[in-house]
Amino acid sequence: MTFDVLIIGGGLVGASLAAALKSSGLNMALVETQPTAPPTNNEGWDNRIYAISPGGAAFLTQCDAWQQLDMKRVQPVETMHVFGDDGTELDFSAYQLGEPELAFILENRQLQQVLWQGLQEQDNLTLFHPARCASLVWHDDAAHLQLEDGRMLKAKLVVGADGGNSWVRQQAGIVAPPTLYNQHGVVANFTVENAHRSTAFQWFQPDGILALLPLPQQRVSMVWSVSSEKSEVLLQLSHEELCAQVAEASHHTLGELRLVTPPAAFPLRLLSLPQIIKPRLALVGDAAHNIHPLAGQGVNLGFRDARQLAQVLLQRDAQQDCGNIHLLRRYERARKEDILSMQLTTDVLQKLFNNSNPLLRVARNVGLAATNRIVPLKKMLARHALN
Repeated sequence: MTFDVLIIGGGLVGASLAAALKSSGLNMALVETQPTAPPTNNEGWDNRIYAISPGGAAFLTQCDAWQQLDMKRVQPVETMHVFGDDGTELDFSAYQLGEPELAFILENRQLQQVLWQGLQEQDNLTLFHPARCASLVWHDDAAHLQLEDGRMLKAKLVVGADGGNSWVRQQAGIVAPPTLYNQHGVVANFTVENAHRSTAFQWFQPDGILALLPLPQQRVSMVWSVSSEKSEVLLQLSHEELCAQVAEASHHTLGELRLVTPPAAFPLRLLSLPQIIKPRLALVGDAAHNIHPLAGQGVNLGFRDARQLAQVLLQRDAQQDCGNIHLLRRYERARKEDILSMQLTTDVLQKLFNNSNPLLRVARNVGLAATNRIVPLKKMLARHALN
């Protein structure tokens, strides 16, 4: 079976790329190991939550996905309060920026579901799922993918969208050692006593970074970046003890908490690659980069990859080979600065706050306070996150 574009990985970024190329005239295939997302129900909440930027929401609208979401399960963020470890505060306001909202908080499962509903109706796309890859070999004129069931797919361009431990990246020989933060992100959802008022909260603490993101119906989603040791402790606490610890760490800002979804944890790392393209190959999303979640920008970085790669492919000459290295270099050049700046920003902040040096403690809190007073600087920081 021969295709123009073969996307390996049907998560949010891979699925959105396929959707963005709906009108491209390209013959595409998408391979995903997992079955499609189960239907969202009104009772259960997914503890895998994303903060989608307004730019990400605009891209998903172009993909005909945003319009299909159940907006009763989507929470706009209008303000954000960031606290240093001495109580210093940095505030961001959508009103101050002249924007309706700073971000939207929603469940992975719901967004995955609406994207896949669209893909199943897409005329220029063949879905292989659940399906596992066995081998991938690049030749001058095409890449050849063999599935475990023996089927062979040929494509002019392979897109690796298969996550942080990308199999595609390994097959291509693109190797770089990740920087391990020796931290885990502990996630869970809670109902709260006090109204969150569409506000996201973040506390930089000596032993980690705690974020509480607003959800509909008086709920919040937690992402607590802590040491691997503390992560194990948190996961072993009773529900009541975990709620008490989170309430204490958040200075009881939202009152009493009650657990809605059991906690889970994932390791945190930085991955910076020497290249995200090769002839007939492009990497997107977590296959192309990993960053610390403290800015909540990981998935938005991936959506910007998908948006840029789709734009390059849509604007190519009709006769131009979509796997041509010169074409793919346009994608890599366009993405380089954004990826590097986000990796650098999150890495520096993580190292600055996850540090017991008393001089650094003073410097980081003075920096937060100064940034809060310099409105143009604050607006510049926020504008980048809105893309």
